[in-house]
Amino acid sequence: MEQYERVIARGEELLAKPLQLGGEARIRQQHAKGRMTVLERVRVLTGAEPNILFQNWGPDLDGASIFTAIVDIEGRDVALYGHDFTLRAGSMDATNGAKLAKLLYMAARNGIPVIGMNDSAGAFVPAGVGGLDGYAEAFTAMRRINGVVPSIMLMFGFNAGGGSYLPRQASYLIQPASTFFGLTGPDVVRESMGEDITADELGGPAVHSASGVVDLTANTETDALRLALKLLAYLPDNNHSSPPFRATSDPIDQYMEEEAILLQRALTTPNSGFNTPFDITLFLQQLVDHGDYFEIQPGRARNIVTAYGRMGGHVVGFVANNSDVNSGYIDVAAAQKATRFIRFCNLYNIPMVFIEDVTGFAPGSEQERAGIVQAGRALLDAIVDLRVPRILLIVRNAFGGAYASFNNYATGADAVFALPTARIAVMGPAGRQYIYKDEFRAVMTTYQQARGKDEAAAAKERDRGMAELTQRYEQELLNPEEALKLGSVSRIVLPGHSRKVVGGHLTFLMRHYTPTAMTGVQRE
Repeated sequence: MEQYERVIARGEELLAKPLQLGGEARIRQQHAKGRMTVLERVRVLTGAEPNILFQNWGPDLDGASIFTAIVDIEGRDVALYGHDFTLRAGSMDATNGAKLAKLLYMAARNGIPVIGMNDSAGAFVPAGVGGLDGYAEAFTAMRRINGVVPSIMLMFGFNAGGGSYLPRQASYLIQPASTFFGLTGPDVVRESMGEDITADELGGPAVHSASGVVDLTANTETDALRLALKLLAYLPDNNHSSPPFRATSDPIDQYMEEEAILLQRALTTPNSGFNTPFDITLFLQQLVDHGDYFEIQPGRARNIVTAYGRMGGHVVGFVANNSDVNSGYIDVAAAQKATRFIRFCNLYNIPMVFIEDVTGFAPGSEQERAGIVQAGRALLDAIVDLRVPRILLIVRNAFGGAYASFNNYATGADAVFALPTARIAVMGPAGRQYIYKDEFRAVMTTYQQARGKDEAAAAKERDRGMAELTQRYEQELLNPEEALKLGSVSRIVLPGHSRKVVGGHLTFLMRHYTPTAMTGVQRE
């Protein structure tokens, strides 16, 4: 009996150990830095008791600095890990690298999403190569679950080296203020490169959100954790299921008067009209249930907007040109941002709605040097590869290569709709000089001949002639009528009816879509 009681008592001690973390003194140190402990972060994510897995405590506490568990988040099983900074500064050794890999493989086998809370000093130096082996094993597991189950990583504290690479393998990365991650810290940069720089300037949220390394930023740890919960609500459990459907009280077939007013005001602005910069997120609000959408990478390349929302209860991925920023041009950063978002939606059975209002890809030597041809090709590739239900709505401008590569029928769209304000052509208003070249030449010849007599009168007559040619071009070609005749657009959507038409057709498409994992050829 005494031996049995000793065994039971020891079992109770082992069960209690993870909840004690590194002890009261280390916990106070963590709080003094304005950071939560790993268990406090878990409690923000779920009120349910975590099912702690791989509770291994090897020699000298090997494996103890990473917490692994299965947790219940709003009725969904989620695989969760978190570095415990109160033990060995959350560092990685061979034991907890294997421990983390086991959790990730378990998530993939059971088809459940992953959330990681990263707060690590990197590899545990006394572990030698074992720490590197631990990271390598975790890297491999993260890569192998990629595209099988979605993953959300949160960055807390100061992370360098492997502590940066590992979380960036995930689907989404969230970074709160007063945190750092990067290849190396500012001290190493100062010593090796002679560059005097702060941690925030080197690898803070502003740096990483601008480059696209980070998808979302937050003010506090709690805000970051709540962002993760909000994002998770739009994601499926795995690559062979649909995102969570939520019945809505917002009718899909109602007339949206605010949309009609918004378009009328934007497109009748004096002296700009159809060239008026237009914040596409205001339009997006009219499409989604209760006007609620969730923007991804809002701090980067907002000339294109990527966001999740719901229409009729179905999760939808939106890619929309935003002429309010850099005229909505598709530059390298915008193309990269959209490409990654599109590929994620394709992997995880998320239907897509493209909203087009763009005059083209960004021109200029800077963009060419940055690789706009390759970035634009990657965007087109991602669109062509789409297998999920997808719809294009042309709001205003759809010119040249921007139209030809933006989810039209030829690239595989299930439906293409256009507002009557749409202007679809090889070129914008400048195209008049090529279509009506004789008339254009006559206007310019008259101007050159008359300008010596009366410059002001000659210019006025030139402008009148150009305006007539522009008006003729818009009436004859720069409108959706030719696209309707060719079947490039299937129907006109009147302002105020976009939610009804797009949402109604999406509901039809989703009734006939079966979520599956991707199969077939994986292209270059």
